[in-house]
Amino acid sequence: PVLKHYLSHPLFRRIVQMREGNYTQAEKYDYAPVDFEDAVSGYEQVLTLVGELCAELVAPNAAIVDTTGPALHDGRVEYAPASRQNMEIFRKAGLMGISIPRQYGGLNFPTTVFTLLEDLVARADAGFGNLWGLQECAETINSFGTEEQRERYLPRIASGETMSMDLTEPDAGSDLQSVRLKATYNETDGRWYLNGVKRFITNGDADIHLVLARSEEGSSDGRGLSLFIYDKRNGGVHTRRIEEKMGIHGSPTCELVYNNAPAELCGSRKMGLIKYVMALMNSARLGIATQSVGLSEAAYREARSYAADRKQFGRAIENFAPVYEMLGEMKARLDASRSLLYETARNVDITACFDELARERTLTPEERQESKAFSRVADALTPIVKGMGSEICNRNTYDSIQVHGGSGYMKDYACERLYRDARITSIYEGTTQLQVVAAIRYATNGFYVTLLDEYLSREVSTAMAPIRDRIAKMVAHYRASVERAQSFGCRETNDFLSRRIYEMASYCIMAALLMLDASANEELFAASARSFTAMAEGIVASHAIFIENYTPEILNDYRK
Repeated sequence: PVLKHYLSHPLFRRIVQMREGNYTQAEKYDYAPVDFEDAVSGYEQVLTLVGELCAELVAPNAAIVDTTGPALHDGRVEYAPASRQNMEIFRKAGLMGISIPRQYGGLNFPTTVFTLLEDLVARADAGFGNLWGLQECAETINSFGTEEQRERYLPRIASGETMSMDLTEPDAGSDLQSVRLKATYNETDGRWYLNGVKRFITNGDADIHLVLARSEEGSSDGRGLSLFIYDKRNGGVHTRRIEEKMGIHGSPTCELVYNNAPAELCGSRKMGLIKYVMALMNSARLGIATQSVGLSEAAYREARSYAADRKQFGRAIENFAPVYEMLGEMKARLDASRSLLYETARNVDITACFDELARERTLTPEERQESKAFSRVADALTPIVKGMGSEICNRNTYDSIQVHGGSGYMKDYACERLYRDARITSIYEGTTQLQVVAAIRYATNGFYVTLLDEYLSREVSTAMAPIRDRIAKMVAHYRASVERAQSFGCRETNDFLSRRIYEMASYCIMAALLMLDASANEELFAASARSFTAMAEGIVASHAIFIENYTPEILNDYRK
Protein backbone atom coordinates (compact mmCIF):
# COMPACT_ATOMS: atom_id res chain seq x y z
CA PRO A 1 0.00 0.00 0.00
CA VAL A 2 2.81 2.46 0.78
CA LEU A 3 4.42 2.00 -2.64
CA LYS A 4 1.08 2.11 -4.47
CA HIS A 5 0.40 5.45 -2.79
CA TYR A 6 3.03 7.09 -5.01
CA LEU A 7 1.21 6.01 -8.16
CA SER A 8 -1.71 8.29 -7.25
CA HIS A 9 0.12 11.61 -7.01
CA PRO A 10 -1.42 14.30 -9.29
CA LEU A 11 1.93 15.14 -10.91
CA PHE A 12 2.51 11.47 -11.68
CA ARG A 13 -0.64 11.45 -13.83
CA ARG A 14 0.86 14.19 -15.97
CA ILE A 15 4.22 12.40 -16.15
CA VAL A 16 2.60 9.26 -17.52
CA GLN A 17 0.59 11.22 -20.06
CA MET A 18 3.74 12.93 -21.35
CA ARG A 19 5.80 9.73 -21.25
CA GLU A 20 3.16 7.97 -23.36
CA GLY A 21 2.83 10.82 -25.87
CA ASN A 22 -0.73 11.48 -24.73
CA TYR A 23 -1.30 7.71 -25.07
CA THR A 24 -0.69 7.71 -28.83
CA GLN A 25 1.92 4.94 -28.44
CA ALA A 26 -0.96 2.51 -28.03
CA GLU A 27 -1.63 2.94 -31.75
CA LYS A 28 1.76 1.39 -32.55
CA TYR A 29 2.44 -0.98 -29.62
CA ASP A 30 -0.31 -3.29 -28.46
CA TYR A 31 1.19 -3.44 -24.95
CA ALA A 32 1.24 0.35 -24.51
CA PRO A 33 -1.46 1.79 -22.19
CA VAL A 34 -4.53 3.52 -23.59
CA ASP A 35 -5.06 5.80 -20.57
CA PHE A 36 -3.71 6.54 -17.09
CA GLU A 37 -5.70 3.79 -15.37
CA ASP A 38 -4.43 1.25 -17.89
CA ALA A 39 -0.85 2.44 -17.31
CA VAL A 40 -1.14 2.16 -13.52
CA SER A 41 -2.62 -1.32 -13.87
CA GLY A 42 0.45 -2.33 -15.88
CA TYR A 43 2.82 -0.78 -13.36
CA GLU A 44 1.12 -2.61 -10.51
CA GLN A 45 1.40 -5.93 -12.34
CA VAL A 46 5.15 -5.45 -12.77
CA LEU A 47 5.53 -4.28 -9.16
CA THR A 48 3.72 -7.42 -8.04
CA LEU A 49 5.94 -9.60 -10.23
CA VAL A 50 9.13 -8.00 -8.91
CA GLY A 51 7.83 -8.23 -5.35
CA GLU A 52 7.22 -11.94 -5.78
CA LEU A 53 10.63 -12.56 -7.36
CA CYS A 54 12.31 -10.61 -4.56
CA ALA A 55 10.41 -12.53 -1.88
CA GLU A 56 10.84 -15.98 -3.39
CA LEU A 57 14.29 -15.69 -4.99
CA VAL A 58 16.40 -12.59 -4.32
CA ALA A 59 15.89 -12.25 -0.56
CA PRO A 60 16.40 -15.98 0.15
CA ASN A 61 19.59 -15.86 -1.99
CA ALA A 62 20.99 -12.77 -0.25
CA ALA A 63 22.76 -14.54 2.61
CA ILE A 64 24.55 -17.07 0.38
CA VAL A 65 25.55 -14.31 -2.07
CA ASP A 66 26.97 -12.37 0.87
CA THR A 67 29.03 -15.42 1.85
CA THR A 68 30.30 -16.44 -1.60
CA GLY A 69 30.52 -13.22 -3.61
CA PRO A 70 31.90 -12.94 -7.15
CA ALA A 71 35.16 -14.49 -8.37
CA LEU A 72 37.89 -13.42 -10.79
CA HIS A 73 39.19 -15.82 -13.47
CA ASP A 74 41.66 -14.75 -16.18
CA GLY A 75 40.66 -11.11 -15.98
CA ARG A 76 36.93 -11.83 -16.12
CA VAL A 77 34.37 -11.56 -13.31
CA GLU A 78 31.99 -14.38 -12.48
CA TYR A 79 29.00 -13.46 -10.35
CA ALA A 80 28.16 -15.63 -7.38
CA PRO A 81 25.99 -18.55 -8.56
CA ALA A 82 22.94 -17.19 -6.75
CA SER A 83 23.51 -13.76 -8.34
CA ARG A 84 23.61 -15.39 -11.77
CA GLN A 85 20.34 -17.12 -10.93
CA ASN A 86 18.77 -13.81 -9.92
CA MET A 87 19.91 -12.10 -13.11
CA GLU A 88 18.74 -14.90 -15.34
CA ILE A 89 15.26 -14.92 -13.84
CA PHE A 90 14.98 -11.13 -14.14
CA ARG A 91 16.12 -11.34 -17.76
CA LYS A 92 13.56 -14.04 -18.58
CA ALA A 93 10.87 -11.94 -16.90
CA GLY A 94 11.66 -9.02 -19.23
CA LEU A 95 12.82 -6.76 -16.40
CA MET A 96 16.05 -5.46 -17.94
CA GLY A 97 14.73 -2.59 -20.05
CA ILE A 98 12.42 -0.85 -17.61
CA SER A 99 12.90 2.77 -18.71
CA ILE A 100 14.14 2.14 -22.26
CA PRO A 101 11.72 3.40 -24.97
CA ARG A 102 9.57 0.79 -26.67
CA GLN A 103 11.14 1.27 -30.10
CA TYR A 104 14.36 -0.16 -28.62
CA GLY A 105 12.70 -3.10 -26.87
CA GLY A 106 12.05 -1.54 -23.46
CA LEU A 107 8.97 -1.00 -21.32
CA ASN A 108 9.12 2.83 -21.41
CA PHE A 109 8.33 3.09 -17.69
CA PRO A 110 8.79 6.44 -15.94
CA THR A 111 11.69 6.97 -13.53
CA THR A 112 9.20 7.01 -10.64
CA VAL A 113 8.12 3.44 -11.42
CA PHE A 114 11.70 2.29 -11.89
CA THR A 115 12.42 3.81 -8.48
CA LEU A 116 9.54 1.86 -6.94
CA LEU A 117 10.99 -1.33 -8.41
CA GLU A 118 14.50 -0.48 -7.16
CA ASP A 119 13.00 0.16 -3.72
CA LEU A 120 11.73 -3.44 -3.65
CA VAL A 121 14.91 -4.97 -5.06
CA ALA A 122 17.19 -3.13 -2.62
CA ARG A 123 15.06 -4.30 0.27
CA ALA A 124 15.66 -7.89 -0.86
CA ASP A 125 19.40 -7.55 -1.60
CA ALA A 126 21.22 -4.24 -2.03
CA GLY A 127 24.12 -5.92 -3.85
CA PHE A 128 21.85 -7.39 -6.49
CA GLY A 129 20.15 -3.99 -6.67
CA ASN A 130 23.44 -2.59 -7.99
CA LEU A 131 23.71 -5.17 -10.77
CA TRP A 132 20.10 -4.82 -11.87
CA GLY A 133 19.78 -1.08 -11.25
CA LEU A 134 22.73 -0.06 -13.43
CA GLN A 135 20.52 -0.61 -16.47
CA GLU A 136 19.50 3.00 -15.77
CA CYS A 137 22.84 4.06 -17.35
CA ALA A 138 21.09 3.35 -20.65
CA GLU A 139 19.33 6.69 -20.22
CA THR A 140 22.67 8.43 -20.89
CA ILE A 141 22.94 6.72 -24.28
CA ASN A 142 19.29 7.47 -25.00
CA SER A 143 19.71 11.14 -24.11
CA PHE A 144 23.14 11.94 -25.53
CA GLY A 145 24.05 9.18 -28.00
CA THR A 146 23.41 9.17 -31.72
CA GLU A 147 20.40 7.39 -33.16
CA GLU A 148 22.75 4.72 -34.53
CA GLN A 149 24.14 4.18 -31.01
CA ARG A 150 20.65 3.99 -29.54
CA GLU A 151 19.63 1.39 -32.12
CA ARG A 152 22.78 -0.64 -31.52
CA TYR A 153 23.04 -0.58 -27.70
CA LEU A 154 19.61 -0.04 -26.18
CA PRO A 155 18.06 -3.31 -27.49
CA ARG A 156 21.02 -5.22 -26.03
CA ILE A 157 20.48 -3.64 -22.63
CA ALA A 158 16.74 -4.29 -22.83
CA SER A 159 17.48 -7.95 -23.56
CA GLY A 160 19.61 -8.26 -20.44
CA GLU A 161 23.17 -7.08 -21.05
CA THR A 162 24.74 -5.30 -18.09
CA MET A 163 26.22 -1.81 -17.71
CA SER A 164 28.78 0.09 -15.66
CA MET A 165 29.92 3.69 -15.31
CA ASP A 166 33.73 3.90 -15.26
CA LEU A 167 34.58 7.21 -13.67
CA THR A 168 36.85 6.83 -10.62
CA GLU A 169 40.62 6.33 -10.84
CA PRO A 170 43.34 5.65 -8.23
CA ASP A 171 44.17 9.39 -8.09
CA ALA A 172 40.75 10.75 -9.07
CA GLY A 173 37.99 9.87 -6.65
CA SER A 174 35.59 12.71 -5.93
CA ASP A 175 37.81 15.06 -7.96
CA LEU A 176 36.80 13.81 -11.40
CA GLN A 177 38.53 16.77 -13.06
CA SER A 178 41.75 14.87 -12.33
CA VAL A 179 40.81 11.86 -14.49
CA ARG A 180 43.83 10.76 -16.51
CA LEU A 181 42.68 7.69 -18.47
CA LYS A 182 43.69 8.69 -21.98
CA ALA A 183 41.51 8.65 -25.08
CA THR A 184 43.45 8.84 -28.36
CA TYR A 185 41.88 9.22 -31.79
CA ASN A 186 43.44 7.13 -34.56
CA GLU A 187 43.09 8.95 -37.88
CA THR A 188 43.89 5.80 -39.85
CA ASP A 189 40.93 3.71 -38.75
CA GLY A 190 38.78 6.54 -37.40
CA ARG A 191 38.48 5.06 -33.91
CA TRP A 192 39.16 6.11 -30.34
CA TYR A 193 41.41 4.00 -28.09
CA LEU A 194 41.47 4.11 -24.29
CA ASN A 195 44.52 3.52 -22.08
CA GLY A 196 44.80 3.71 -18.31
CA VAL A 197 43.29 2.41 -15.07
CA LYS A 198 39.88 2.77 -13.47
CA ARG A 199 39.27 1.83 -9.83
CA PHE A 200 36.26 1.19 -7.57
CA ILE A 201 34.05 0.45 -10.58
CA THR A 202 30.73 -1.11 -9.61
CA ASN A 203 29.93 -4.11 -11.85
CA GLY A 204 33.22 -3.36 -13.58
CA ASP A 205 33.19 -6.32 -15.98
CA ALA A 206 29.84 -5.33 -17.46
CA ASP A 207 28.92 -5.78 -21.12
CA ILE A 208 28.62 -2.07 -21.95
CA HIS A 209 30.59 0.69 -20.17
CA LEU A 210 30.27 4.45 -20.02
CA VAL A 211 33.83 5.75 -19.58
CA LEU A 212 35.09 9.20 -18.64
CA ALA A 213 38.45 9.81 -20.34
CA ARG A 214 40.83 12.64 -21.23
CA SER A 215 40.44 13.27 -24.93
CA GLU A 216 42.24 16.62 -25.23
CA GLU A 217 46.02 16.46 -25.33
CA GLY A 218 47.68 18.80 -22.83
CA SER A 219 44.51 19.49 -20.83
CA SER A 220 44.36 19.12 -17.06
CA ASP A 221 40.81 20.07 -16.05
CA GLY A 222 37.22 19.04 -16.73
CA ARG A 223 37.15 20.77 -20.12
CA GLY A 224 39.51 18.14 -21.51
CA LEU A 225 37.26 15.18 -20.67
CA SER A 226 34.83 13.32 -22.93
CA LEU A 227 32.43 10.42 -22.41
CA PHE A 228 32.90 7.16 -24.31
CA ILE A 229 31.00 3.93 -24.83
CA TYR A 230 33.10 0.79 -24.49
CA ASP A 231 31.75 -2.59 -25.64
CA LYS A 232 33.32 -5.60 -23.90
CA ARG A 233 32.95 -7.61 -27.12
CA ASN A 234 35.77 -5.52 -28.60
CA GLY A 235 38.36 -6.50 -25.97
CA GLY A 236 41.17 -4.37 -24.63
CA VAL A 237 40.07 -4.28 -20.97
CA HIS A 238 40.80 -6.77 -18.24
CA THR A 239 39.82 -6.80 -14.58
CA ARG A 240 42.94 -6.64 -12.44
CA ARG A 241 41.19 -7.27 -9.14
CA ILE A 242 37.88 -7.42 -7.30
CA GLU A 243 37.96 -5.31 -4.14
CA GLU A 244 37.41 -7.05 -0.79
CA LYS A 245 34.60 -5.00 0.73
CA MET A 246 32.73 -4.65 4.01
CA GLY A 247 29.35 -5.17 2.37
CA ILE A 248 27.27 -5.46 -0.84
CA HIS A 249 29.33 -8.56 -1.62
CA GLY A 250 27.16 -9.60 -4.55
CA SER A 251 28.16 -6.47 -6.43
CA PRO A 252 31.72 -6.78 -7.81
CA THR A 253 33.77 -3.60 -7.36
CA CYS A 254 36.64 -3.78 -9.82
CA GLU A 255 39.96 -2.30 -10.84
CA LEU A 256 40.09 -2.20 -14.63
CA VAL A 257 43.08 -1.88 -16.95
CA TYR A 258 42.43 -0.33 -20.38
CA ASN A 259 45.02 -1.29 -22.98
CA ASN A 260 44.26 0.17 -26.41
CA ALA A 261 40.59 -0.56 -25.82
CA PRO A 262 38.49 0.60 -28.79
CA ALA A 263 35.65 2.91 -27.84
CA GLU A 264 33.29 5.44 -29.39
CA LEU A 265 32.47 8.98 -28.41
CA CYS A 266 29.12 9.57 -26.72
CA GLY A 267 27.87 13.08 -27.40
CA SER A 268 30.30 15.92 -28.05
CA ARG A 269 33.98 16.16 -27.19
CA LYS A 270 34.96 18.08 -24.05
CA MET A 271 31.45 17.77 -22.57
CA GLY A 272 32.05 14.50 -20.73
CA LEU A 273 32.26 15.89 -17.20
CA ILE A 274 30.59 19.24 -17.71
CA LYS A 275 27.32 17.83 -19.05
CA TYR A 276 27.05 14.07 -19.44
CA VAL A 277 28.64 12.79 -16.24
CA MET A 278 26.75 15.36 -14.18
CA ALA A 279 23.49 13.94 -15.56
CA LEU A 280 24.78 10.40 -15.06
CA MET A 281 25.82 11.13 -11.47
CA ASN A 282 22.47 12.70 -10.60
CA SER A 283 20.76 9.56 -11.85
CA ALA A 284 23.18 7.40 -9.86
CA ARG A 285 22.59 9.47 -6.73
CA LEU A 286 18.86 8.95 -7.05
CA GLY A 287 19.61 5.24 -7.37
CA ILE A 288 21.67 5.22 -4.15
CA ALA A 289 18.91 7.13 -2.38
CA THR A 290 16.51 4.40 -3.50
CA GLN A 291 18.89 1.70 -2.32
CA SER A 292 19.06 3.51 1.02
CA VAL A 293 15.29 3.54 1.40
CA GLY A 294 15.07 -0.16 0.51
CA LEU A 295 17.70 -1.02 3.12
CA SER A 296 15.93 1.18 5.69
CA GLU A 297 12.70 -0.71 5.00
CA ALA A 298 14.42 -4.07 5.42
CA ALA A 299 16.11 -2.95 8.65
CA TYR A 300 12.85 -1.67 10.11
CA ARG A 301 11.00 -4.89 9.26
CA GLU A 302 13.73 -7.05 10.77
CA ALA A 303 13.65 -5.00 13.97
CA ARG A 304 9.87 -4.94 14.13
CA SER A 305 9.61 -8.70 13.68
CA TYR A 306 12.31 -9.47 16.24
CA ALA A 307 10.83 -7.10 18.82
CA ALA A 308 7.44 -8.79 18.48
CA ASP A 309 8.90 -12.28 18.98
CA ARG A 310 11.62 -11.66 21.56
CA LYS A 311 10.39 -11.91 25.15
CA GLN A 312 12.15 -10.54 28.22
CA PHE A 313 10.78 -10.28 31.75
CA GLY A 314 7.63 -12.06 30.63
CA ARG A 315 6.61 -9.87 27.69
CA ALA A 316 7.64 -9.03 24.13
CA ILE A 317 10.32 -6.33 24.03
CA GLU A 318 8.19 -4.24 21.64
CA ASN A 319 6.13 -3.33 24.70
CA PHE A 320 9.04 -1.60 26.43
CA ALA A 321 9.23 2.16 25.87
CA PRO A 322 12.94 2.31 24.91
CA VAL A 323 12.27 -0.27 22.19
CA TYR A 324 9.01 1.02 20.78
CA GLU A 325 10.46 4.53 20.77
CA MET A 326 13.32 3.24 18.64
CA LEU A 327 10.94 1.40 16.31
CA GLY A 328 8.69 4.43 15.97
CA GLU A 329 11.61 6.66 15.08
CA MET A 330 12.90 4.12 12.55
CA LYS A 331 9.50 4.07 10.86
CA ALA A 332 9.23 7.87 10.89
CA ARG A 333 12.68 8.32 9.37
CA LEU A 334 11.94 5.66 6.77
CA ASP A 335 8.67 7.28 5.70
CA ALA A 336 10.22 10.75 5.60
CA SER A 337 13.13 9.62 3.43
CA ARG A 338 10.71 7.83 1.12
CA SER A 339 8.48 10.92 0.76
CA LEU A 340 11.57 12.89 -0.26
CA LEU A 341 12.69 10.11 -2.62
CA TYR A 342 9.48 10.10 -4.65
CA GLU A 343 9.19 13.89 -4.72
CA THR A 344 12.67 13.93 -6.23
CA ALA A 345 11.84 11.12 -8.66
CA ARG A 346 8.74 12.95 -9.90
CA ASN A 347 10.70 16.11 -10.62
CA VAL A 348 13.44 14.12 -12.37
CA ASP A 349 10.73 12.33 -14.35
CA ILE A 350 8.89 15.35 -15.65
CA THR A 351 12.16 17.12 -16.48
CA ALA A 352 13.10 14.11 -18.62
CA CYS A 353 9.68 14.25 -20.30
CA PHE A 354 10.27 17.87 -21.31
CA ASP A 355 13.77 16.98 -22.54
CA GLU A 356 12.32 14.21 -24.70
CA LEU A 357 9.63 16.57 -26.01
CA ALA A 358 12.33 19.12 -26.89
CA ARG A 359 14.01 16.53 -29.12
CA GLU A 360 10.76 16.15 -31.05
CA ARG A 361 9.77 19.81 -31.40
CA THR A 362 10.51 23.30 -30.15
CA LEU A 363 9.09 23.92 -26.69
CA THR A 364 6.77 26.85 -26.18
CA PRO A 365 7.99 29.65 -23.87
CA GLU A 366 5.63 28.36 -21.18
CA GLU A 367 6.97 24.81 -21.56
CA ARG A 368 10.59 26.01 -21.38
CA GLN A 369 9.83 27.93 -18.21
CA GLU A 370 8.05 24.95 -16.68
CA SER A 371 10.84 22.56 -17.66
CA LYS A 372 13.42 24.86 -16.09
CA ALA A 373 11.43 25.07 -12.86
CA PHE A 374 11.07 21.28 -12.51
CA SER A 375 14.75 20.79 -13.39
CA ARG A 376 15.82 23.20 -10.68
CA VAL A 377 13.75 21.39 -8.05
CA ALA A 378 15.23 18.05 -9.18
CA ASP A 379 18.77 19.46 -8.97
CA ALA A 380 18.11 20.96 -5.54
CA LEU A 381 16.52 17.84 -4.03
CA THR A 382 19.00 15.29 -5.42
CA PRO A 383 21.87 16.10 -2.99
CA ILE A 384 19.41 16.08 -0.09
CA VAL A 385 17.78 12.77 -0.97
CA LYS A 386 21.15 11.11 -1.55
CA GLY A 387 22.86 12.60 1.52
CA MET A 388 20.04 12.39 4.05
CA GLY A 389 18.58 9.16 2.64
CA SER A 390 21.91 7.40 3.10
CA GLU A 391 22.45 8.84 6.58
CA ILE A 392 18.98 7.70 7.64
CA CYS A 393 19.70 4.29 6.14
CA ASN A 394 22.85 3.99 8.23
CA ARG A 395 20.97 5.05 11.36
CA ASN A 396 18.12 2.62 10.76
CA THR A 397 20.39 -0.36 10.17
CA TYR A 398 22.35 0.63 13.30
CA ASP A 399 19.14 0.76 15.33
CA SER A 400 17.97 -2.55 13.89
CA ILE A 401 21.04 -4.24 15.39
CA GLN A 402 20.41 -2.42 18.67
CA VAL A 403 16.87 -3.78 18.85
CA HIS A 404 18.27 -7.27 18.31
CA GLY A 405 20.82 -6.78 21.10
CA GLY A 406 23.66 -9.29 21.11
CA SER A 407 21.88 -11.43 18.53
CA GLY A 408 22.10 -8.59 16.03
CA TYR A 409 25.88 -8.73 16.14
CA MET A 410 25.77 -12.33 14.92
CA LYS A 411 25.62 -13.41 11.30
CA ASP A 412 22.58 -15.54 12.13
CA TYR A 413 20.41 -12.45 11.70
CA ALA A 414 19.95 -10.42 8.52
CA CYS A 415 20.38 -7.08 10.31
CA GLU A 416 24.14 -7.73 10.54
CA ARG A 417 24.39 -7.92 6.74
CA LEU A 418 22.08 -4.94 6.27
CA TYR A 419 24.32 -2.86 8.53
CA ARG A 420 27.39 -3.71 6.45
CA ASP A 421 25.55 -3.15 3.18
CA ALA A 422 24.27 0.23 4.34
CA ARG A 423 27.64 1.74 5.18
CA ILE A 424 28.63 2.38 1.58
CA THR A 425 25.49 4.40 0.77
CA SER A 426 26.84 7.56 2.40
CA ILE A 427 30.17 7.18 0.58
CA TYR A 428 29.80 6.13 -3.05
CA GLU A 429 28.43 8.37 -5.81
CA GLY A 430 29.53 11.32 -3.69
CA THR A 431 29.94 11.31 0.09
CA THR A 432 27.44 13.05 2.32
CA GLN A 433 29.97 15.85 2.72
CA LEU A 434 29.99 16.35 -1.06
CA GLN A 435 26.19 16.41 -1.07
CA VAL A 436 26.39 19.28 1.41
CA VAL A 437 28.68 21.13 -1.00
CA ALA A 438 26.26 20.47 -3.88
CA ALA A 439 23.22 21.61 -1.89
CA ILE A 440 24.52 24.60 0.02
CA ARG A 441 23.89 27.16 -2.73
CA TYR A 442 20.20 26.26 -2.67
CA ALA A 443 20.25 26.47 1.12
CA THR A 444 21.76 29.94 1.18
CA ASN A 445 20.20 31.61 -1.88
CA GLY A 446 16.64 31.23 -0.64
CA PHE A 447 15.57 28.44 -2.99
CA TYR A 448 14.79 25.90 -0.26
CA VAL A 449 12.77 28.53 1.63
CA THR A 450 10.77 29.27 -1.53
CA LEU A 451 10.20 25.56 -2.06
CA LEU A 452 9.12 25.10 1.55
CA ASP A 453 6.74 28.04 1.31
CA GLU A 454 5.16 26.37 -1.71
CA TYR A 455 4.78 23.05 0.13
CA LEU A 456 3.29 24.77 3.18
CA SER A 457 0.82 26.71 1.01
CA ARG A 458 -0.83 23.51 -0.21
CA GLU A 459 -4.09 22.34 1.28
CA VAL A 460 -3.67 19.84 4.10
CA SER A 461 -6.08 17.73 6.13
CA THR A 462 -7.49 18.97 9.42
CA ALA A 463 -5.28 16.51 11.29
CA MET A 464 -2.14 17.83 9.60
CA ALA A 465 -2.89 21.55 10.05
CA PRO A 466 -1.08 21.71 13.45
CA ILE A 467 1.89 19.92 11.89
CA ARG A 468 2.05 22.56 9.16
CA ASP A 469 2.19 25.31 11.80
CA ARG A 470 5.05 23.55 13.58
CA ILE A 471 6.98 23.10 10.33
CA ALA A 472 6.50 26.80 9.57
CA LYS A 473 8.25 27.60 12.87
CA MET A 474 11.09 25.27 11.92
CA VAL A 475 11.45 27.08 8.61
CA ALA A 476 11.66 30.39 10.49
CA HIS A 477 14.54 28.98 12.57
CA TYR A 478 16.23 27.80 9.39
CA ARG A 479 15.85 31.18 7.68
CA ALA A 480 17.26 32.99 10.73
CA SER A 481 20.22 30.60 10.89
CA VAL A 482 21.10 31.22 7.24
CA GLU A 483 21.00 34.97 7.83
CA ARG A 484 23.15 34.61 10.94
CA ALA A 485 25.76 32.50 9.07
CA GLN A 486 25.92 34.98 6.20
CA SER A 487 26.22 37.96 8.54
CA PHE A 488 29.86 37.08 9.26
CA GLY A 489 30.79 37.68 5.63
CA CYS A 490 33.34 34.89 5.84
CA ARG A 491 33.60 32.02 3.34
CA GLU A 492 35.26 29.72 5.87
CA THR A 493 32.49 30.34 8.42
CA ASN A 494 29.86 29.57 5.79
CA ASP A 495 31.67 26.34 4.90
CA PHE A 496 31.96 25.36 8.56
CA LEU A 497 28.25 25.95 9.25
CA SER A 498 27.03 24.50 5.94
CA ARG A 499 26.47 20.97 7.23
CA ARG A 500 24.10 22.23 9.95
CA ILE A 501 22.26 24.50 7.51
CA TYR A 502 21.96 21.61 5.05
CA GLU A 503 20.47 19.36 7.72
CA MET A 504 18.04 22.06 8.85
CA ALA A 505 16.78 22.50 5.28
CA SER A 506 16.61 18.72 4.79
CA TYR A 507 14.57 18.05 7.92
CA CYS A 508 12.16 20.88 7.12
CA ILE A 509 11.65 19.57 3.57
CA MET A 510 11.20 15.94 4.65
CA ALA A 511 8.73 16.95 7.36
CA ALA A 512 6.74 19.03 4.87
CA LEU A 513 6.62 16.26 2.25
CA LEU A 514 5.63 13.63 4.81
CA MET A 515 2.91 15.99 6.03
CA LEU A 516 1.55 16.21 2.48
CA ASP A 517 1.61 12.42 2.09
CA ALA A 518 -0.19 12.10 5.44
CA SER A 519 -2.84 14.58 4.27
CA ALA A 520 -3.49 12.34 1.27
CA ASN A 521 -3.44 9.12 3.32
CA GLU A 522 -3.64 9.56 7.08
CA GLU A 523 -3.88 5.84 7.76
CA LEU A 524 -0.49 5.16 6.18
CA PHE A 525 1.49 8.24 7.16
CA ALA A 526 -0.10 10.35 9.94
CA ALA A 527 1.71 8.65 12.84
CA SER A 528 5.06 8.98 11.09
CA ALA A 529 4.36 12.62 10.19
CA ARG A 530 3.75 13.49 13.83
CA SER A 531 6.76 11.52 15.08
CA PHE A 532 9.13 12.82 12.44
CA THR A 533 8.08 16.43 12.97
CA ALA A 534 8.85 16.09 16.69
CA MET A 535 12.28 14.63 15.86
CA ALA A 536 12.95 17.31 13.25
CA GLU A 537 12.01 20.10 15.66
CA GLY A 538 14.70 18.94 18.07
CA ILE A 539 17.37 18.69 15.39
CA VAL A 540 16.52 22.05 13.82
CA ALA A 541 16.44 23.75 17.23
CA SER A 542 19.79 22.23 18.18
CA HIS A 543 21.46 23.49 15.01
CA ALA A 544 19.80 26.90 15.38
CA ILE A 545 21.21 27.26 18.90
CA PHE A 546 24.69 26.29 17.73
CA ILE A 547 24.60 28.85 14.89
CA GLU A 548 23.10 31.55 17.12
CA ASN A 549 25.94 31.12 19.61
CA TYR A 550 28.66 30.70 16.99
CA THR A 551 31.76 32.86 17.19
CA PRO A 552 34.99 32.72 15.14
CA GLU A 553 36.75 31.28 18.19
CA ILE A 554 34.63 28.13 17.84
CA LEU A 555 35.99 27.62 14.33
CA ASN A 556 39.55 27.92 15.63
CA ASP A 557 38.79 25.41 18.40
CA TYR A 558 37.58 22.85 15.85
CA ARG A 559 40.61 23.38 13.64
CA LYS A 560 42.93 22.57 16.53
